[in-house]
Amino acid sequence: MILALLNLPASAATSATGTNTVSPTLKVNVTVQSAIQLTLATKDECVVSAGSGADYSVTFGNIDALGINTGTCGNKFAPTTPGSTNAVYYTDYSVTPIFTSQPVSTNTITAYVSANFAKANLSVVQASTTPGVITDLSAMSTAVGTPTSVATNATSGTALTRYVGVSVAPTNAASLTGADVATITYTLTVQ
Repeated sequence: MILALLNLPASAATSATGTNTVSPTLKVNVTVQSAIQLTLATKDECVVSAGSGADYSVTFGNIDALGINTGTCGNKFAPTTPGSTNAVYYTDYSVTPIFTSQPVSTNTITAYVSANFAKANLSVVQASTTPGVITDLSAMSTAVGTPTSVATNATSGTALTRYVGVSVAPTNAASLTGADVATITYTLTVQ
């Protein structure tokens, strides 16, 4: 009766007589679950940091539609025709998919602008390879149902270099200057 009140841990004993060796066994039980992770990080240019209202953040600083400002980091393309075509500020970054205990290794990484800039003269652009000219950067999708492809069948644990930027249109109107922010949602799907 007293032992029941002490709440002693459960135990088992293996014993033997006439010997100096005993070999108890322990069964280890686990339930393995599939796991998945997608990490964005700084590559060579702008710092990709954690937080600031999202999982990650990147800041280009002061930008303009003529490509005059240098921004705080990254690269830029001046407009082909100043005052008529857009300027683009962009940076490289790395995206690393990691997946384990999945039934297959086929996968896709997609992205879309889930919260666009409030200013009508700004849009998010992207590229999968190093842009050599402004037209190598294209608009990122703003629709969850038709996201932009970032990678297909990426190798788990291998960082991929991608490019993201902001296109600035030479629009004249009230409220087109000042700070603004957009949010991109990335999705890794293994199937």
